[in-house]
Amino acid sequence: SAFSFSSSLSRQQYEGLLTGYQSGQTVTSLPPDAQQLLPQSLGKNIAVFFVETNQPTQSDAAISTLKSLRDGSAPPDSQVLVTGATAFNQDFVDLILLDSPAAIVFVILVTYVVLFLLVGSVVLPLKAVLTNLLSISASFGMLVWVFQQGHLSGLLNFTPQAIDPTVPVIMFCIVFGLSMDYEVMLLSRIQEVYRKTGDNLSSVAEGLERSGRIISGAAGIMIVVFLAFGLAQVLIIKGIGIGLATAVVIDATLMRMLIVPSVMRLLGNLNWWAPHPLARLHAWLRLGEVEATPRQQLPVEA
Repeated sequence: SAFSFSSSLSRQQYEGLLTGYQSGQTVTSLPPDAQQLLPQSLGKNIAVFFVETNQPTQSDAAISTLKSLRDGSAPPDSQVLVTGATAFNQDFVDLILLDSPAAIVFVILVTYVVLFLLVGSVVLPLKAVLTNLLSISASFGMLVWVFQQGHLSGLLNFTPQAIDPTVPVIMFCIVFGLSMDYEVMLLSRIQEVYRKTGDNLSSVAEGLERSGRIISGAAGIMIVVFLAFGLAQVLIIKGIGIGLATAVVIDATLMRMLIVPSVMRLLGNLNWWAPHPLARLHAWLRLGEVEATPRQQLPVEA
């Protein structure tokens, strides 16, 4: 049950109601209208209070008020529980922050292992993870710049506000998958040439030449699709669309076409290094392409 207190009640009357009322008793110090509503607001084990603030739901001031209520002292043998829009949003954010690190570590470890089984190197998977995280971080920065700080709000027709906590989580999962897809396209072609020539420099150049158009074409399709999401009226969909489009642009151009080839050229043959036990494990379990042995041509009788 719930009870919205009258503004005519004093602080002392509030405190007396909170600490001194028990079921079946009458609080004669309260105004008559409050006395009539008491049985609806107070029970044997529970009392419900409404607390209002003129601050926006997700503002720092509202969150500070929430923390003050939760940290405030409660009467003996009692517990204060706070609900409402601000409390729900803050609890949701806390839950995401609690579980996100484990999910991020899981994604990174699985990605690293799969890439190792593909290329047989302990260096290239680490480089791939770092460049992917760089792309995601840049897209998060763009998301804050546009939607939280309000730049381009007139062009995109929205009111700046706090970013929904689900948006970064969704973006991380999608962007990490897309970035790894482009990375596999590039590394597969580079590895294919390196196995034939053993020359890291020419392998990077030729692999980039072979995969560049494919990556650019695939990225172009995804950018158009994500920008279409950016035309939506729902802000969370708009934010996901613009954020993903930005991430794909950064990843397919700056990362795959410039940073990744540059780093691989600087590392040289170290790109393909792995300890001997892991190298033997890769030779046994590898996921890469297996060169087919050409079949012998049978002589054709005249």
